[in-house]
This record gives sequence, C-alpha cells and structure tokens, in this order.
Amino acid sequence: MLSVMTSSRDLPFGAAAASALVIVLLAQAPAHAESASQWDVDIRAASRLIAATAKAGAAHYRIGVELQMDPGWHTYWRYPGDSGVAPTFDFSDSDNVRSAQVLYPAPHAITDDSGTIIGYTDHVIFPVVVTPRDSAKPVRLKLDLQYAVCQKICVPSQGHHDLTLDSKPSDFDQDIAGAMVSVPKDVTPQQAGLTIRRVNKNSKPLVAVDIATRDDVQIFAEGPTAEWALPIPKPVEGAPPGHRQFGFALDGLPPGADPKKPADLTFTIVDGNHAIQTTAHLD
Repeated sequence: MLSVMTSSRDLPFGAAAASALVIVLLAQAPAHAESASQWDVDIRAASRLIAATAKAGAAHYRIGVELQMDPGWHTYWRYPGDSGVAPTFDFSDSDNVRSAQVLYPAPHAITDDSGTIIGYTDHVIFPVVVTPRDSAKPVRLKLDLQYAVCQKICVPSQGHHDLTLDSKPSDFDQDIAGAMVSVPKDVTPQQAGLTIRRVNKNSKPLVAVDIATRDDVQIFAEGPTAEWALPIPKPVEGAPPGHRQFGFALDGLPPGADPKKPADLTFTIVDGNHAIQTTAHLD
C-alpha cells in the first residue's frame, strides 16, 4: 500500500518553493522556451513537455515528457512491480492529434521498504511519437499527467502542459534521441536468446527463464494484459557458462485466468541503460 503525502497544491507557496528541486530547475532553464512547456512543479518533482526539431508539415513529431525528481526519489515504469502506480498520460484535449504513443525507457529494479519496484530515479524522459490528423495544420499538445514519486513515502503528483509544435530549432534533440535509444527494442525470443518453461504443475507454477548472456542483466515479466501482476523474476544459481537463469511463480493473475493454461508472456531484459523486449509462449 502507498503512504500518501498531500500534494504541493494544498500547501502554502513558500513550502512548495522551498524544495531544492526548484533551484535546480531554474538553473537548467532552456534557452529556446518555444521548444518546451513551463515546468509544473509539485512537492518532490516537476514535469514538462519538450519537443525535438521537426520539419514543417511533419508526418510525425518526437517529443518527450520530462520528469525531474528530488535526489533519491523515484517514479514508476508501465508496470510498477511489488507496489506503486504507473504514470498516466492523457493527450485527449490536444488539437490536431491523431495519436500520441508514449514509450518507456529501460527501467531498473529499485528496492525500498515496500519491496522491489520497477522505475526510474531522479530523472527520466518518456519519448512520445505524435501523429497529427492533418500535417498541414499546427499541432497543439495538451497533456494531463498523473504520476507518483516515492522515497520512504509516496506523493501523488500531476502536471498540466500546453505546447504548440513548430519547425523552429530545438535545444532538446539530443535529450529526446538519448531517451529513444534507451527504449527496449522488440526482438524475437531467438534473437534474445531466451527460453521459458514450467518447472512444476502447482496451483502457482514456477516458471524458469534462461537467457544466453554473460552480462549481469535485470529481467521483468508481464502477462498478456495489464491486469496481470507477475512477480519480478529472481536470479537462480547454477546457470551454465554464458547463461543467466531466473525464476518466478505464476502468481498475480486476474480473476478467471488459469495459471495452468498456455500464455504469452512479455519479458524486458535490461543491461544498463539499454534493453530489449520479447514475447515468449509458455506452454
């Protein structure tokens, strides 16, 4: 369960402004304000929209949702792990937007008092691919962002952003490109060197994962739908040379799902700031 602190919007201005984060953000203010929305500062974090340079009439725009947190605070991946809540990105009030696809950079396992969560510490940029309805017309993004930042307690946070996209040069091309590089690349199980199998036929079967790698990787498992909340796979001793092995119980399934039936499971394998993801069939 989350321990919740009041949002900065319920505090006097001085209390929110006292955060060390505000000083950091002012020092890092961009030279080209047209390429970014204003920071929306909450009690332990702040958010903004940033845009990469795009040609006039672009078929797609690359933007980023940037979160800056106080030192040591973290936020969550699309699947939070043992506890927490994933961020939500609502672009529905935008003008001339057909779709806004939010991508997630490589996450990391973070251990706290509530267990092991999956997310990001201190700073993260979520890349977004924006497709306009009419490439000849301006695109105006309006984002309602809901997220949580945690240390020993968790703070519900939000950001409201408005940014019109244009073809002017941007200061954020490198930042957004770097975030895109860290988004897990889709590969086949064979390309990932990954195999999975059931170890037993218990009510919550144990799943064994083998990865052909010498690297000290982290691995995260997801089910066929967002309602699945699978445990984080744990390293297993005794892997053969050139391999890493992990195991987890097929637990956290939604009502009506049978853990003994076949299922397609998605695995994200993280090596530093680079990652791949693959979907494997569990017989």
